[in-house]
Amino acid sequence: MIDHLNGIVKRKSEGVLILDVNGLGYKLLISNNCLNTLPLVGKKVEILVFLYVRENILDLYAFKDRNERESFFLLISVNGIGPKLALVILSKLDPLELKKHIIDGSLSSLTAINGVGLKTAKRMIIELKEKFISIDDALGIDDEIQKNNPLYENVTSALVSLGFKKHQAVNACEKLIKKDDFNGSLEQIIKKALKYLMN
Repeated sequence: MIDHLNGIVKRKSEGVLILDVNGLGYKLLISNNCLNTLPLVGKKVEILVFLYVRENILDLYAFKDRNERESFFLLISVNGIGPKLALVILSKLDPLELKKHIIDGSLSSLTAINGVGLKTAKRMIIELKEKFISIDDALGIDDEIQKNNPLYENVTSALVSLGFKKHQAVNACEKLIKKDDFNGSLEQIIKKALKYLMN
């Protein structure tokens, strides 16, 4: 599972970054907020990514930081919001703005985004309000765990790519950590986490 890429900015434009990693060019889909943080063409950058796999779709998304990636995961967990619409939303609102509008229940701010209708905006508020309230704590847990185990992010990303929601992946990993069972290879840890998720 790909967590991040380290390479040279080959080309960048609205919605797209071409990153040269040891001679191999990766096409990454990005938000405008991410685009604005990128260095100049020819400069090195390390960027967080998420590989989206569905049937005949294989897209690689990149994010300016972990907050943006976490927000992306939350958005695509909402019925009716796919990764491309999630990217549109994150191009208009940074994670902090999105969180504020969700918690405040600001329908007008959400429906002002192209592609987000009233029904979708209501679903976002209903399904994400509590998650956004607790996201800071979840991120804090992630940061602490990552200091001790670099496989943590890879495990959660792999579980999300398998169709589980981010908070489900986090909960499964937390259970393994509490039982002091978050060890072994990446594949072994994923199998252990899946046992919790399938029960």
